[in-house]
Amino acid sequence: MFSRFPRAFPPCTTGSSRRSFLQWVLLLLAGCGRRERLTCPGAHGTPPQGIIYTVTGPIQANDLGPALTHEHVVTDFLGAEKAPGPRYDPELAFQQILPHLHALRARGVQALFECTPQYIGRDVRLLRRLAQHSGLRIITNTGYYGAVGCRYLPRHAFEETADQLAKRWLQEWLQSIEGTSIRPGFIKLGTDRGPLSPLHEKLLRAAARVHLQSGLTICAHTADGVAAFDQIRILHAEGVHADAFVWAHAQNGSDEERVRAARLGAWISLDGYNLRAGTPEHYVRMLLHLKQAGCWHRVLVSHDDGWAVEGEQLRQAVIKPFHNGNPVPYTAVCTRLQPDLLAAGVTARELDQLLRTNPARAFAIRVRAL
Repeated sequence: MFSRFPRAFPPCTTGSSRRSFLQWVLLLLAGCGRRERLTCPGAHGTPPQGIIYTVTGPIQANDLGPALTHEHVVTDFLGAEKAPGPRYDPELAFQQILPHLHALRARGVQALFECTPQYIGRDVRLLRRLAQHSGLRIITNTGYYGAVGCRYLPRHAFEETADQLAKRWLQEWLQSIEGTSIRPGFIKLGTDRGPLSPLHEKLLRAAARVHLQSGLTICAHTADGVAAFDQIRILHAEGVHADAFVWAHAQNGSDEERVRAARLGAWISLDGYNLRAGTPEHYVRMLLHLKQAGCWHRVLVSHDDGWAVEGEQLRQAVIKPFHNGNPVPYTAVCTRLQPDLLAAGVTARELDQLLRTNPARAFAIRVRAL
């Protein structure tokens, strides 16, 4: 049995009223009564079931709306534990980023999964304020980023066991992040190329154990297909179905690897879409290959856009956009990829599944079984 049923419910804590907790339980129970057997290919037209936890509270998964599933707001690659807080003026960051979220909302996107983990710039207070003022549903995460030679991991990640790390992440789910009442909506990891090192395997096992207690989906920055299949194998050994795993940056693998992973049940995230020469056409080709293989219902798309901190001084640093070849952040999927897919024969219904149904099903908390 491979389950996504959360065994531990977030309790009422400071900043969370009894009413909001009861709302959470009712939403959870509404979504946890469904069990589904996932295969590829196959027809998956059923509405998403379960809940998704945003920075402003839980929502029904089928209320998520069109979503970008791998974006950033602000990242900071100074290094783990080198700064006690944000190295920028939160007000200036808010004023700089908010217009782009308003524009994204005007294009019809209703949700954004913010994939910046702790120790590389996660700022849940900024995310909540941006969500409240933009009307965008923003989802944050728990977990650590082990890619780039593990330089962004805190010291305790090297020393603690998988169970000890899992306890840290589970606390954010049970008691909120940094005393804010904000809870994570998924688990974010980062790995280098496979095969996985013992440290990366430990981080993944910790995430698996959090998943089994919370139902949170595991989204892992993954450098290649070897690492992706290592992760699927280790999750299986921990009792976690591949359906709980998002292979982030799956564009780094081959067509054959993507189809194989999708048929095992994993989510295939093509999340570096940009307007650089050759990239738009490459993404259309990858997406059509997955569609022809019967795996359209396992695919997610996004840009991986956002802002990065520059400078060394606390509260005096600035943030500058990194658009990955997009002239304006968060735009190219709507303005270029959607029209290109429609021109290539993808139907409006299939496009809606890609941007609305698939994200909701990938990140919803609900029962899963083989």
